Amino acid sequence: MLLAATGCAGGNETQATGGQAAAAEKLRQEMRPPSPSRPPSPPPPRDIDCDQVKCVSLTFDDGPGEHTGRLLDTLEAAGVRATFFMLGQMVREHPDLVRRMVLEGHEVANHTWSHRDLTGLSPAGVRSQIERTQEAVKDVTGVEPALMRPPYGATDEKVARAVGMPQILWSVDTMDWRHRSLVRNTKVGIHEPVHGDIVLYHDIHKPTVDSIPEVIEGLKERGFTLVTVTEMFQGEKLTPGETYTGRIEEAAQVAADPPPSGSPAGPPAR
Repeated sequence: MLLAATGCAGGNETQATGGQAAAAEKLRQEMRPPSPSRPPSPPPPRDIDCDQVKCVSLTFDDGPGEHTGRLLDTLEAAGVRATFFMLGQMVREHPDLVRRMVLEGHEVANHTWSHRDLTGLSPAGVRSQIERTQEAVKDVTGVEPALMRPPYGATDEKVARAVGMPQILWSVDTMDWRHRSLVRNTKVGIHEPVHGDIVLYHDIHKPTVDSIPEVIEGLKERGFTLVTVTEMFQGEKLTPGETYTGRIEEAAQVAADPPPSGSPAGPPAR
């Protein structure tokens, strides 16, 4: 009887100990911090052959700024990707917008640090404008831009050597920074582009961002596929230092005159 009682008591102790261990493990599981979720990643590259389809590239300079988020909403809703030539100092001010660009499949590119006319700088000055912006974009997104656009389209052999990247100009200049007209931005953006064109806009201006929904709709109605600059040149190797205005060789750049200090073409001097 004593052995039986002892055995019965030992069994209950073992059962109690096992229950306590399970409870303790459950508590540990509840207290353990959740596993970090997998960070979002950009969508895969698209396979678009602009030799086979009618392409146009919308590009936006001088941002990101206060209107860029709304522009990204418009592009996302329309399923359109664009190329953003950004100022390094603005990247530092709006890192969340730059990350969003990458995660939504847009192309991020270099427009110098502070919108200086590179032809007036020393080679070291040019490199500083480019390298600081490269670093800012990479720090925010992990992506290093492959393309750059010289402010005002101003470049020369000295700049080309110092930059060391393909220089992307444009073939359609909407002059949105000068006119600030919703109607004009829309009309030019819809009717002027032809196949292979690179269109210049500035996302720092409200009338520009206001015009983009109708511009996109109008270009699609004309049969265009809207692509990033890299998608436009897919299959072609772009040469560092060379300038490109569009996919079609005959496309002629419409250059903007470098405006005076404080012009709305660029951000205020800092």
